[in-house]
Amino acid sequence: MDFIWPRTCEVCGRPADRPGRHVCSECLNRLPFAPTQGCCRRCGRAAEKLDGEYLCADCRATKPSYDRAASALQFDGDAREAVNAFKFRNHLWLRDDLTDWLEAVVRARFKVGEVELVVPMPSTAWHRIDRGYNQCAYLAKGLAKRLEKTYAGSALRRKGNPRRQGGLDEAARRENVVGTFEVRTPSAVAGKTVLVVDDIMTTGSTLSECAAELKRAGAARVWCATVARSLRT
Repeated sequence: MDFIWPRTCEVCGRPADRPGRHVCSECLNRLPFAPTQGCCRRCGRAAEKLDGEYLCADCRATKPSYDRAASALQFDGDAREAVNAFKFRNHLWLRDDLTDWLEAVVRARFKVGEVELVVPMPSTAWHRIDRGYNQCAYLAKGLAKRLEKTYAGSALRRKGNPRRQGGLDEAARRENVVGTFEVRTPSAVAGKTVLVVDDIMTTGSTLSECAAELKRAGAARVWCATVARSLRT
């Protein structure tokens, strides 16, 4: 298939030079990868001129329900375009590229041996109808396979009809997602370390509410990994 329809780079449009991938090595080297050192130990926010971990002011004030979060890229420039193409425009061929980046940040920031379940951020019924797929499920399933962990694609569901988070301030985002998650089988997550996979982290409100519900169902720890993090935070 590659011989008949050669792969091209999603970013620059030139022939892709990395086997099985759709971002060429030159564009890959220009992507705004997030630092893996000098990060908040809770939300993953980076601080300049710090080598170790710290606890940022926002996490001290809001106390997110997740125990740890990390993002592979900054949601800017070519990274923003690639993630949006995968999320909104059916560019599902980018799954392996995005999973590469997720795997890298998970191995760098988490103790992979302690992860027991990999769970995708569930989508609303409207998003599933509108897009025809849950992009986070593609990512989480691929990541679970690479990490040799159990994939629990139906562990969580979204309920209600919350507004889109885009355009809302931080307080409104937190309020908008309250009570919108449900754990289908609490016994499946009880006592386990759960890794939740999402595409973009902005304020972390959705991830925090998701983690809170998982913990109410008995999860011991909830870690979160996203492909990108918005520059807003």
